[in-house]
Order: sequence, then C-alpha cells, then structure tokens
Amino acid sequence: MDAADPPPPRPSPAVPGPAPAVMIDVGGKPVSARMARAVARLVASAATIERVRHGTLEKGDALAVARVAGIMAAKRTSDIVPLCHPLPLDSVTVDIGFDDPGAITIVATVRALARTGVEMEALVAVGAAALAIYDMAKSLEPGMSIEGMRLEEGAGGTRGVWW
Repeated sequence: MDAADPPPPRPSPAVPGPAPAVMIDVGGKPVSARMARAVARLVASAATIERVRHGTLEKGDALAVARVAGIMAAKRTSDIVPLCHPLPLDSVTVDIGFDDPGAITIVATVRALARTGVEMEALVAVGAAALAIYDMAKSLEPGMSIEGMRLEEGAGGTRGVWW
C-alpha cells in the first residue's frame, strides 16, 4: 500500500464477519469509584519458594521487585493491552503470600475514580509481578509455572459489586 492510498474500508456492522477493533467510547459514562482485585499463583518447588521468601536469590529481593513490577505494569496497562483506556489510578497494591509450600500467591488491588473499570490493570499487575519472580528464580528452576490468573472481585460502575 502506497502512502497516498486511502485506508481500506472498515466492515459495516450490517456485513457479516469479524467486527473492527475499536476503543469503546466511555465519554458519556459517569465517573465513579472503581476497584478490582486479581490473583495469580507462581508454582515451584518448596526449595525455590523458600529462596524467594528469604530474599536469597542471586538477583536479590524478588518480592520487592515483584511489587514494583506489578505497580508499574498496572500504570502502563493501556500500553500493554491495545484497547484499554489509560486511567488515572488512585492506588495499586501488590500483596504476596506463602500459604502453600509449593506456591506463591500474588494479589493486586487497584482503585480509581474513572468512567471505566480497572479489571485489566489488576490482571496485568499480578501477571507482571509473577513474571518478575519467575525471571529472578528461573536459574534455579526453569520449570516453574504461573497459574490461576483471574479476577476475584470488582466494584463500581453500573455492575456495582461483583465476585
């Protein structure tokens, strides 16, 4: 396609086939308090989990790095997920737990006053936090897995509270 060529026509909603990718217009929606909580688990051997827990990995304190990675990722969600709106986040917390000797549980809670929800920001936060831990521990155990990434709770907008 030459620079002078017009862009190809977009499919009409009346024409069968895939719908065009669009960023939904939320301009007419009221601003409301939004909250979303997501969770993911990094599954590894008990020995690897203990090294992560005690900060004795070669790369350093994986828990601190994971928290920062999750917060940074939540703030950059619209750069990672193409059709997400950039949102002014009010808070992002990333909590890391060790309730199972063979897994690390990561929970992200995101809050904003916005016209659209913060579910994607919470999901991206737990994914990035889990990947940061994986990156820091992969030399010990490349077979670790990230599992069960899901939304656990949300509030705000027309749906109210849901989980």
